[in-house]
Amino acid sequence: MQEIADRLKRVEDNIASACERASRAVEDITMIVVTKTASIESIKEVIRQGYTHLGENRLQHLKQVAKEVAEFLEAGADDPSLVDSVDWHMIGHLQRNKVRSVLKTTSFVHSVDTLRLAEEISETGEKLNITPNVLLQVNCSEEPQKYGVPVGAAIHLAEQITTMNNIRLVGLMTMAPLTLNKDIVRSCFVRGREIFEEIKDEGHVDKEFKHLSMGMSQDYKIAIEEGATILRIGSAIFTDNKITRRI
Repeated sequence: MQEIADRLKRVEDNIASACERASRAVEDITMIVVTKTASIESIKEVIRQGYTHLGENRLQHLKQVAKEVAEFLEAGADDPSLVDSVDWHMIGHLQRNKVRSVLKTTSFVHSVDTLRLAEEISETGEKLNITPNVLLQVNCSEEPQKYGVPVGAAIHLAEQITTMNNIRLVGLMTMAPLTLNKDIVRSCFVRGREIFEEIKDEGHVDKEFKHLSMGMSQDYKIAIEEGATILRIGSAIFTDNKITRRI
């Protein structure tokens, strides 16, 4: 498990360097450890290292891993080095018929991209007596194969979500194209930040709208430079992905 600790340290150092270049505080960055490719033992080591924000993109895997993590934490309840609980983030595409199951496990949904999905989350939240935190997923790269509300419709959808009772819009999420061209990546993140600021300027959101989730293993350093507050990192921790080192 030393490899996991070493990779986490490397990512931490990269985050600190990017924050320094951008004149930002490291404390302003939250790293979500994406567990979709990881073994349960690797996930346990991440938790031992003090990371409490975990992300999944598929419901079935989320339910299984969350169960195993809960059992691990319960068994180690007397260990002062372990946290009491973790926060799960749903970062993948979410179907409306799976909303109830997701809301029972996660604290954040990063992938709200349609009015109907937002309505389903709000209605389910009312039934469960909760107000889920959600991020608006915007397709800033304009890739047809990617989910996300189109750039031109993002502000209007954000306004609609803020009128719903049992859903809390707390930020925006986007993904850059998988490319080694830094200019393309950066332009996508710049657009994401611009939309984020435009939504705030419209005045329909409150102070809780503060999260900008963008940047994964291959491009998180650029994302920090362009204003990201949440990073979603998996392969740089669990598989030592070479693309991470080249961008």
